[in-house]
Amino acid sequence: MLNVTGELSGDSWGIFTFLCAALCNLPALPALNCSEELGAGQSIQQTYDLTRYLEHQLRTLAGTYLNYLGPPFNEPDFNPPRLARAERVPSATVDLDLWRGLTDNARLAANYRAYSRLLCYLRVLDGQVGTAELRHRLAHFCASLQGLVLSIGGVMSSLGYPLPAGPAGPPAPPGAPAAPNDFLKKMDDFWLLKELQTWLWRSAKDFNRLKKKVPPAVVTLRLEARGF
Repeated sequence: MLNVTGELSGDSWGIFTFLCAALCNLPALPALNCSEELGAGQSIQQTYDLTRYLEHQLRTLAGTYLNYLGPPFNEPDFNPPRLARAERVPSATVDLDLWRGLTDNARLAANYRAYSRLLCYLRVLDGQVGTAELRHRLAHFCASLQGLVLSIGGVMSSLGYPLPAGPAGPPAPPGAPAAPNDFLKKMDDFWLLKELQTWLWRSAKDFNRLKKKVPPAVVTLRLEARGF
């Protein structure tokens, strides 16, 4: 207790000394650690952001590549029918009501398979172009698209969905004939870019809806005991 002069009395000084000694000999207190679990919500957000980035990246790449192909492929109103040869490229032309009626698992699996196969075609394309600048742009885009495939796989895993079984397969079935002329070869390239553009547009909408259904990442508090 404090006396009238503000000094510690004998009893109070003894209690104070005991408390100081006890505190000095206590083991380290458990540390409070705040960590964020990177769950499905954040994985979906990152995949959505990557999809939008690829959309922007493809607009620049497609313009450059279509100019490389020349007329009529670089003309704004060029819209040829899809040939039977182009059926090997995964098509995003699906009725929107039918697509939205699929389960999240089915849509994610379809995206995963499509981008895996589109990536195979793009890598073949990368080895055929004649300019160093375009090869560099294609290689950069392929690396980003590979990241999207891995990111979609991460979303599926975080939601408890299995990845589609088996590899995506080669760009063309064994024995499939090459384009009989240069124009049809350019037509194949045109449809590859067109389908890729549609896939990315629809995927961005898919992941935007999905992230609204999944709760945000959970912040957890964890006690880390030290010194015990």
